[in-house]
This record gives sequence, structure tokens and C-alpha cells, in this order.
Amino acid sequence: MTGAEPEAAELEVVEYTDPLCPWAWGSEPVFRQLRAALAPGARWRRVYSILFDTDDDPAPDPAAETAWYSRYVAEVAAHTGAPRAAELDRVARSSWPASLAARAAEAQGPLVAERVLRRLRESVFVLGRPADTEQRVLECVRGVPDLDTDRLAADAASAAVAGSVRADRAEARAPLPEVLDLDGPSPHPGRAKELDEGFRYALPTLIFRSPAGHRVVPGWRPAEAYAQAVLELRPGRPAAPARRPSEQVMDLHRSLAVRDLELLTLDGGVPTGALRVDTAGGPLWLHPDEAAGHPALAGDR
Repeated sequence: MTGAEPEAAELEVVEYTDPLCPWAWGSEPVFRQLRAALAPGARWRRVYSILFDTDDDPAPDPAAETAWYSRYVAEVAAHTGAPRAAELDRVARSSWPASLAARAAEAQGPLVAERVLRRLRESVFVLGRPADTEQRVLECVRGVPDLDTDRLAADAASAAVAGSVRADRAEARAPLPEVLDLDGPSPHPGRAKELDEGFRYALPTLIFRSPAGHRVVPGWRPAEAYAQAVLELRPGRPAAPARRPSEQVMDLHRSLAVRDLELLTLDGGVPTGALRVDTAGGPLWLHPDEAAGHPALAGDR
């Protein structure tokens, strides 16, 4: 047992998310900052909550639905400052393929899993082509450094991974009472989403649990809201993570938006050697190793 393990058991962070959710995409810079502040003394667990389910009714006019959703994503990006694709080719048909792949990637280690999830998010918000089929998932993640794509495909198709994501879906549809009638701040207060069969956590929602109790921070919130929740459960934590040179941050995350640079780096500067991808919501910067296989730059090779 390592020295960090007893401490790690004292705080759990549960993130209800979906690889294709625009609010979750926009929250990622703050979540990266929070994970760095809490590490290694917390367990962070993602719950893939299935934003786009297989039993959702098909749109009577797919083109009109895509135009509406494109405007919605633009509105979300205006609040979050996140990159967004200039054009979406369709609204995602299902969250299942991306969620299965994200869970399957965890078997290849935390760094690979983070890079796979990032690519899956970028499929919508950078490429405009949601990874909503098995083929699109594999096209999206091809070239992720250190990823075994054959193993990913096999694991994503396994009964074990399917059962794990089904359990995630069920957990997300059993929200705590405090989010059912929530009247929080706009633009995304985090009130539980009402569905035909009940409720689902708004995405993203973080739940912090410790022996002292729990705190729920749903929807779009500033970094201070997450820090306050942790401080109430564990006084003295989290200390703000040390900002690092942009090259070190890029080496870790491989894909950075402007907000990542602002929150995680010493000076907000662009890392040396990073390759720029322009989006309708501002630039995305890629590590050279990431860019070598990234579909956003496929036409440049």
C-alpha cells in the first residue's frame, strides 16, 4: 500500500458527463485544474450518463434539428469560451459508441483514457462530426499516441464494458434530491433533467464525497464553486495547483484551448512547437505528436 492510498480513499469526485455534451466540453479546463489541485489525494470517477440515448425519438426534420443544435452549441460556447466547430454535419444519433470507447480506453491507462476522451469530445466541437457510431469512433481516435485501437475496439464491444456503461446510465438517472428542484444561477443551473422515465443529472455534475458528507455542484459553475465544496469536506484543500510552463502542460494534455492556457500555464502562452487548429470558437493547440495523427489536420498532410 502506498502512502497516498489512505488519503485517496477519503475524497471521491464523481463526474456525471457525456463525451458529446457541450457543457461538459466547456467545463474541461476547470476540471483539469481541479484534478491537478486534488491529485493524488482523491479518486476521480467518471459516470457516462448517455445524453443521446438509443430510444430517443428521431427528429422529423434532421436538417432543421441540426441547424437548431448548431445554434445551441454556439450559445453554450459563448458562455464557456470553448472551441466549437463552424458547422455540424448532424446531431449525434447516440452517445453509446463514444461512451463505450471512453470506458474501454481506461483499460489502457489513465493517460491514454484522457486522450481518447478528449478526441471523442473534439469529434463534435472541433471536427463537427460526432463520434456516434463505432466507425466514427475509430476514425476519431486513430493516431492517438500509445493507443492500441484493435484492443479498444474489442474492449468497447465486450459485455463487461457494456454492463459498466449501463450501470453508469442507471446511476445518472437516480439523482440526489437536492438537484430535483434546484433553482440555481443561469445559464446552466444544473437542475436534474426530466425524462420520460424519471430524472437524470444535468451534465456536467460533480459530487464530492468524504467521511464528512457530500456536496453536489451541478451545471456550469466557476472554479470557486468546486473549491468551496472541497473545502467544506476537507478544510485546507484544495490548494491551487502550481501553474507550469506551457510546454509541460502540453506534454501532459496534448490538446489545449485558450482557457486551458489561461488556467494551467504560467503565462498563458502558446507552447513552442504546438500546431494550431482554428475553430469558430477560437484556436485549439495540439502537441506535435498528437497533431501527427489528428483528423483535424488530416488535410494538411
